[in-house]
Amino acid sequence: MSFELETASDRAGLRRVAIDPVSRVEGHGKVTLLIDDAGEVQEARLHIVEFRGFEVFIQGRPYWEVPVMVQRLCGICPVSHHLAASKALDRVLGVPRLTPSADKLRRLMHYGQILQSHALHFFYLASPDLLFGFGSELGRRNIVGVAAAEPEVARRGIGLRRFGQQVIEATAGKRIHGTGAVPGGVNRHLAEADRRRLADESATIVAWARDAVQLVRRLHEADPILYDSFGREPSALMSLVRPGDGALELYDGVLRLRDADGRIELDGVGDQDYRRIISEEVKPWSYMKFPYMTHLGPERGWYKVGPLARVQNCEFIPTALAEVERRAFRDYAGGAIQHGPLAYHWTRMIEMLHAAELIDRMLDDPDLTAGERMADGERGHDGVGIIEAPRGTLIHHYTVDDDDLVEWCNLIVSTTHNNQAMNAAVRRVAREHLSGRTIDEGLLNHVEVAIRAFDPCLSCATHALGRMPLIIECVASDGRPLQTLVRDS
Repeated sequence: MSFELETASDRAGLRRVAIDPVSRVEGHGKVTLLIDDAGEVQEARLHIVEFRGFEVFIQGRPYWEVPVMVQRLCGICPVSHHLAASKALDRVLGVPRLTPSADKLRRLMHYGQILQSHALHFFYLASPDLLFGFGSELGRRNIVGVAAAEPEVARRGIGLRRFGQQVIEATAGKRIHGTGAVPGGVNRHLAEADRRRLADESATIVAWARDAVQLVRRLHEADPILYDSFGREPSALMSLVRPGDGALELYDGVLRLRDADGRIELDGVGDQDYRRIISEEVKPWSYMKFPYMTHLGPERGWYKVGPLARVQNCEFIPTALAEVERRAFRDYAGGAIQHGPLAYHWTRMIEMLHAAELIDRMLDDPDLTAGERMADGERGHDGVGIIEAPRGTLIHHYTVDDDDLVEWCNLIVSTTHNNQAMNAAVRRVAREHLSGRTIDEGLLNHVEVAIRAFDPCLSCATHALGRMPLIIECVASDGRPLQTLVRDS
């Protein structure tokens, strides 16, 4: 991470501080702060400065290629895109319900993704800040530093991620960018040898995941003021829940919106109806869109998604150990909704435990190794697939023409839903921790810590087009700037 100070060309008399790039996140983003002569932060923004045009360049491709193509958005959460696209195209094929084998194999793949992604984020990317302090020595804030100081914590974190990747490999064919899900079902069963190998280790993985929850809980209890108030900006919460009983549901369900005080505002919204409640705003300084609840408008209608939303939005978690931890999390705040970004880490580990329990429970199911893999239906042209990716609610929407070619696509990824929440947290942290102080790397890392808590996937989230300025710089071989061309928005 580097930062620079300069005179801001667009705000007279203000200094510009840039964190470029934001480190220990997936993808490329930067933060700009505008600071007055008194040292007070006047403006803070998170910018997503890379562009991925997947919504456009899959147009004209055969629909059956899409689940494999769109997962190239990301190397960290490809399974989520793979499954969301497959779910959407199930609808195009007129298959609202999969066979038992296909449903369970996709779920197992998904739970492996939740497990490995949550382990990666917490142990590799976030734990150095939490274990050593936000302003600790820069060279220590990484997984190598964690391994040196807390070797057992690092070993278990690496083991948890490795097991999740093995589940993905066994169900999708590869750990990254597999091909197991296809429109209408799946193309493979779980091999018996893989089932036995995973089952032999699954109980240990559950125990390690449970210990990880306790680690994060101890961190919260050791410094409750920091963990409860750092970057805190109340907002609504959105996630899928299981129809009927409101249980935590990661693969399929209905949308629920809970307001900042915990009251349910919308419930039971089917995946095909997401456009009825969600709109998207485009702003000129970021390639990432700003979703909001249509009935509330862009100023009041933003919300959070992801583990912090899911664990507080559901009525219960349908695995025993994770449900005990959910209740402990709720009781910690006296039943009130927790909005501090650092609480994401606690709920993320609760979900990792839930995924481990589900995998352990499923591995004895005979439908994983035998049974019909594909379902048929009446061909249509429009389909929406919604899944709870590790980072939050993920929406894929496609229309397909009579020649089986994709006509139109819209993706609203987890990090896009959290865009306004991340910007609000950045502003809060910058004003509370940087205003009036001499800016150094440790203080700037406070801003990055707030962003990291959301576990953003910035590569996945960049889809708006046509509003950002284009800047082309021509530089000589010795580094001298020769010419700069700007096409403003």
